[in-house]
Amino acid sequence: MTFSGKNVLITGASRGIGADIARVLAAYGLKVWINYKSSAAKADELKAEIEEKGGLAAVIGFDASDEKAFVDAVKTIIESDGELSYLVNNAGITNDKLAIRMKVEDFENVIRANLTSAFIGCREALKVMSKKRFGSVVNISSIVAETGNAGQVNYSASKGGMLSMTKSFALEGAPRGVRFNAITPGFIQTDMTEELKDEIKEAYISKIPLKRFGKPEEVAQTVAFLLSDGANYITGETIKVNGGMYM
Repeated sequence: MTFSGKNVLITGASRGIGADIARVLAAYGLKVWINYKSSAAKADELKAEIEEKGGLAAVIGFDASDEKAFVDAVKTIIESDGELSYLVNNAGITNDKLAIRMKVEDFENVIRANLTSAFIGCREALKVMSKKRFGSVVNISSIVAETGNAGQVNYSASKGGMLSMTKSFALEGAPRGVRFNAITPGFIQTDMTEELKDEIKEAYISKIPLKRFGKPEEVAQTVAFLLSDGANYITGETIKVNGGMYM
């Protein structure tokens, strides 16, 4: 894959899928800006790992749902590199419980962390990328945005909103040469899935046509494609990475 830009900001990149996205994009030659909210040590470890393999990385700590902090972070990147070529909105949280027990605060906190943060990122990316009429953004949503899930009204709402928001940003970005796409991962091997009991894992896998959980790097490679020049005619799309669990 080839890239016309030189750097990428990945929110929530210190661990999990975000960290694998950083590894893959660095391997393709991009300078990766590793965002973290609280895992500074893990972000530094990831930066060192990438640099040991010959890649370029920088660490930038901020809360993606904090508008001023996000805006200031983008300014920092521009001051350092002269541009921001790509953005991956990956930061997010869960706070699962049945809707009848869910407080408005529980709902709004997840919306702000997942959806509002992505809005801020998309907006700021569109501003700076429009100036050079080039750029690409990928929003990491979830399969539950498409299927819903009991106990995740807040999470599914935040991720569902991300999909429709991506389409609207794609329409606004197209005349300016800026593309917006989304990915909906299914069950991916992470620390969270590793903690599941074997019988629960088996129950989930039985519903997946490919009969396994996905690998974080498989999500990361899809991100890389959507950002790359190979996807220059793709915008406003949602790519499913779920092993066929939802088609």
